[in-house]
Amino acid sequence: MTDPHQAATSPGTTPADVEHRAAIAEALGKEVWPADKDALVAKAQESHASDRVLADLNRLPAHSQFTNVQEVAEALGISTESHRF
Repeated sequence: MTDPHQAATSPGTTPADVEHRAAIAEALGKEVWPADKDALVAKAQESHASDRVLADLNRLPAHSQFTNVQEVAEALGISTESHRF
């Protein structure tokens, strides 16, 4: 039986994926975009992000530009929600 108090997730996305992506989003905020790896790492350090978030951001490919946390999550292999049309 499904817990009625648990947030729904998209197919292929686990609650852990959602929490992981949320931690990254919280560390980066809304003002950093667009940004490359170095800018994202610097912003996360400034925000006192967790070691996990910093380690993840350090795994991003150098010289790539990201326009939002969704793109960062995809680059890190974190399952993301798909949009329904």
